Amino acid sequence: MTKKGILVKAISGFYYVACDGNVYECKARGNFRKAGVSPVVGDIVEFSLTDDTHGIVEQIATRKNLFNRPLVANIDKMFIVSAYATPAPDTLMIDRLTALAIYNNIEPIIVFNKSDMGSFDEYYQIYVNTGFKTYIVSAKERIGIDSLRDEMNNCVCAFSGNSGVGKSSLLNSLFPELQLKTGEVSDKLGRGRHTTRHTELFFVGNGAYVVDTPGFSTVETNEDLYDFKLSLADCFPDFDEYLGNCKFNSCSHTCEKGCAVIDALKNGKIQKSRHDSYVALANELKDVTAWNTKQK
Repeated sequence: MTKKGILVKAISGFYYVACDGNVYECKARGNFRKAGVSPVVGDIVEFSLTDDTHGIVEQIATRKNLFNRPLVANIDKMFIVSAYATPAPDTLMIDRLTALAIYNNIEPIIVFNKSDMGSFDEYYQIYVNTGFKTYIVSAKERIGIDSLRDEMNNCVCAFSGNSGVGKSSLLNSLFPELQLKTGEVSDKLGRGRHTTRHTELFFVGNGAYVVDTPGFSTVETNEDLYDFKLSLADCFPDFDEYLGNCKFNSCSHTCEKGCAVIDALKNGKIQKSRHDSYVALANELKDVTAWNTKQK
């Protein structure tokens, strides 16, 4: 008998697949290994039962996206978390992650945690004006938690951001049944200790799954870096209405005269920090060519 489910945990060659309210421990067919493919957390798989609780993964559905670190597939929404202090919000980190999310067909959601420590008004305005869904919350005081939980319904969600911003605490506030481990922030280093040993997908009700990814300050994807370079401006949705209106077709939107994006920046229609991040990312990618593309 063949069933279809979602892979929620993978450890040492064992794959745990959720289906119809049950979790089955599965092994993978040898043909996956021969093809150099392995099931990963988030995969939609077909599996055949060998008994009431065990099975064999037979097929992996086409993936919407795939991340290498953390190793997870088919993310629908990425919640990009920053905190008021230790560390302070890093707009370049946020904008890098929003660009990667958009490139991978994921909706980025901006979350500012620890609002009990101070005001996020300046950062909030940047991202609301840019058009991103943006939430100000406090895991400690449970401020904004219900609205954030509603945002997660009927999708697979991942949380990302610098260590120490309270991702585990935020997930525990959203879903106390998870009881995720949390790490104290190191005053000396200004970052949290890594508290997660493996990636796991949790079902949290209302059709929602969440990936426990605390400890990761960034994500690594399977993108072709050259294609990402060519698509970079398209990964900044606040640039959309100005792209194609520049004086030169080869405009990089970084410093050229006659650039519609730069004109919009000067006229206050694009946030300065957003353009600064775009320029920084463009400079990081400037030496990437179709011949030397490699994973970072």
